[in-house]
Amino acid sequence: MAAELEIIDRSEEWGVFLKKKYKTDLNKLAREYPYTKSLTIGYDVLEGYGKTGVILADELLERPGKTLEDIRDAIRTGHLISRKDREGNDISEDIITGINIRFIHLPRKTQIRDIRAEHINKFVSVDGIIRRVTEVRPRLVIGAFRCPAGHFTYKAQDYGTYTEPDVCGNAECTQKKLELVQNRSTFIDSQKLRIQETPEGLRGGEQPQNIDIDIVDDICGIVSPGDRVIVNGILRSVQRITAGQKSTVFDLFVECNSIEISIKEFEEVNISEEDEESIKDMATDPGVYGKIARSIAPTIYGNDEVKEAIALQMFGGIAKEMPDGSSLRGDIHVLLVGDPGIAKSQLLRYVIKLAPRGIYTSGKSASSAGLTAAAVKDDLGDGRWTLEAGALVLADKGIAAVDEMDKMQKDDRSSLHEAMEQQSISVAKAGINATLRTRCSLLGAANPKLGRFDEFSNISEQVNMPPSLLSRFDLIFIMKDKPDAVRDLNIANHILKSHMAGEKIMHHKKHPIPGADDEYFKRELAPVMPEIDAVLLRKYLAYAKRNCFPMLTDDAKQILVQYYQNLRSVAIDSDKPVPVTARQLEALVRLAEASARVRLADEITVEDATRVVKIVDTCLKQVAYDPATGAIDIDRVATGITKSSRDMTRILRETIKILAEGAGSAKIDNVIDTMVSQHKYGKDEVEKLLDKLKRSGDIISPRNDTVKLL
Repeated sequence: MAAELEIIDRSEEWGVFLKKKYKTDLNKLAREYPYTKSLTIGYDVLEGYGKTGVILADELLERPGKTLEDIRDAIRTGHLISRKDREGNDISEDIITGINIRFIHLPRKTQIRDIRAEHINKFVSVDGIIRRVTEVRPRLVIGAFRCPAGHFTYKAQDYGTYTEPDVCGNAECTQKKLELVQNRSTFIDSQKLRIQETPEGLRGGEQPQNIDIDIVDDICGIVSPGDRVIVNGILRSVQRITAGQKSTVFDLFVECNSIEISIKEFEEVNISEEDEESIKDMATDPGVYGKIARSIAPTIYGNDEVKEAIALQMFGGIAKEMPDGSSLRGDIHVLLVGDPGIAKSQLLRYVIKLAPRGIYTSGKSASSAGLTAAAVKDDLGDGRWTLEAGALVLADKGIAAVDEMDKMQKDDRSSLHEAMEQQSISVAKAGINATLRTRCSLLGAANPKLGRFDEFSNISEQVNMPPSLLSRFDLIFIMKDKPDAVRDLNIANHILKSHMAGEKIMHHKKHPIPGADDEYFKRELAPVMPEIDAVLLRKYLAYAKRNCFPMLTDDAKQILVQYYQNLRSVAIDSDKPVPVTARQLEALVRLAEASARVRLADEITVEDATRVVKIVDTCLKQVAYDPATGAIDIDRVATGITKSSRDMTRILRETIKILAEGAGSAKIDNVIDTMVSQHKYGKDEVEKLLDKLKRSGDIISPRNDTVKLL
């Protein structure tokens, strides 16, 4: 009896709470119904409402169905919603029945992989990334059935199953054949989602788990694949049926109460006040750049320039929204091209651990659908086509590391173009036209075509990647494995120190080493320990990205413009290659913004500008230096054909044209002799170019010893 009294009392308590905290919202709801249908209650507001609030909050988690009914009763008995239609009829009851009561801001999240049978019918809050979304479709809630005699019988429908009444509801009528009358029935909008665990919460090598979400009414259609969401709702179970046989195993789904879209960047990284203090202290240290660079993959010796560039990539520039609707990307793309065994993959994997949102994938096993978005037959709803978000969409606002980019299929690589520059992916598959956002930095790694770098060939010939893709990278590093006695000795010592420290730890676990304490292991591990702890560095990154938006000073701007003009001025002479495009200037700005972010500064200073000019200059000298002209020629990367190579092709075509006059074709020996004697080209060079033009179909060879222009 006491329990019953307690249950009745709950609606009174809810009535008092709603009057105090949500009177305005209820009045607004009464006025705007049916355009506004939801009353959203903050769980934090409820919990902060004294002792009663805590009791009500606990009851919501334990008995959500009863709680939602109590709230409706409280609104009804307290006359918290009242409205009349134009004819003066009271329609308050219709509004109370039609509104949705939604709860948000639950403090405790349940991991998808931790959901168990004990959670069934409890109120849960799960967070994840949306993988699939079905179309919004009407669902039958109350069916109106008519018998041949014209009587109507109403029957409520359960989730997923359609049931008809066995017999007409009229006592005198015995008709059993009833038909559904749609215009008398009640329908509600419904949609299904599938959400997957966020990659941050996964331990290495685990497969992320999914759960299905059932959504109804006014929150349908507000999310799309790739969005990060928190779903609050009641966990339900439904019996599995295979080939008509009912199983003892039940499937779980969440009956959604509310959806919160995670708009805040890196909100999964919690920063305490002590953390904030240590972050601000670190930012004032003049050696912070070196510290951060050395904290990236400390087990890998050297590669300081690459590590510094990766550090800047992790901080990133500022994404800018323009008044005309266009946007300028702030993400920095870096490509590492290097000989095998130089620890590129290690670097990539380490960065993914550090980045607050990171996805690692290997180009050899990735398809374009896996990277961008796949159109899949939907097993959630009724077998329609739906979109499933790929790796780049899941890495939105983070870093996507793609290893072995040179091993990717040609068609799959082209899907990266739009994702890198426009930071979105347009999908037109299976009748679906959609645009998904991929605001992520790309860190790529590739090997040279022939296994090792050839000093004398240009980069686009050696890397199996199209020039259009190479030109989208802000920085391209060539990591060569050249024998060097001093460096080799240092690397050997570093690797052996790492192994010896690891051996001691493993040995200590089985056979404790006498006198080995934490201090001893700290000393032993010093060479391979990061200077800044990985957890703190993650927080540093998140803090900088959330709070730091530096602006260019005039002096810094002058340095960047000066450097850009110096490189462009090489091209003023009509015979020199055009060394740099506007893309490189944009890269300089993004890197300068990232450099200022490292110090948590509000201004981009001369030091930032000088630092990034040095990095970009190093890259261009490695990648775009044309030994034939002695100038930097970005065409080596952007088009795959250098200025000197284009000139030679033009002269060769003119020579063939002159020698072939009248006869239609020219003798190969004559062409080679003319090129060598008159234009001072090497015989091998000319033969190689002739061979290349034959393969590309620009010239043909009617007979073995002649060539003809097409």
